[in-house]
Amino acid sequence: MAVLRQIAQLGNPVLRAPAATVPFPLSDEARALIDDMLETLRDADGVGLAAPQVHQPLQIMIVASRPNPRYPEAVEMDPLVVVNPEVVERSTELVKGWEGCLSIPGLRGEVARHQRIKARYQTVHGESVVREFDGFIARIFQHEDDHLRGVVFLDRLENGDRLATEREYQKRFARG
Repeated sequence: MAVLRQIAQLGNPVLRAPAATVPFPLSDEARALIDDMLETLRDADGVGLAAPQVHQPLQIMIVASRPNPRYPEAVEMDPLVVVNPEVVERSTELVKGWEGCLSIPGLRGEVARHQRIKARYQTVHGESVVREFDGFIARIFQHEDDHLRGVVFLDRLENGDRLATEREYQKRFARG
């Protein structure tokens, strides 16, 4: 039975350390971690989650765009579990967009990300996949991949002028 995990908050060293490669076949512990991450992500109204965010320094992340109170205009997709990812191509086109993070509650920042990426990763069954992502899904993938490398979205800000509290973001920048 999946359990809700505590989400590491900014300042916790687990968020700044590179995550370890996950061996295959997945252990029972790794499979339980993935189940817990899916449950934790749903409960937190997130669109993505990386294992370091739940205190596990492993290269596992979930990309799960769906409309929710934090991202009402998000596209709907089935959750994608990604193990040992590597971004192998990036478009030259960068697009700025507002990001938040479950590990940095209450803040949003405008971050430039590649519009399209191509990534190689493994499925929970150990199958190697190469797939392209674009738009909001590419943004989520890059955000979560950063977590696996000890990077948070605040590190990607060009300057502090495009950083806002959640309340100010909703008043000034959110659509609707």
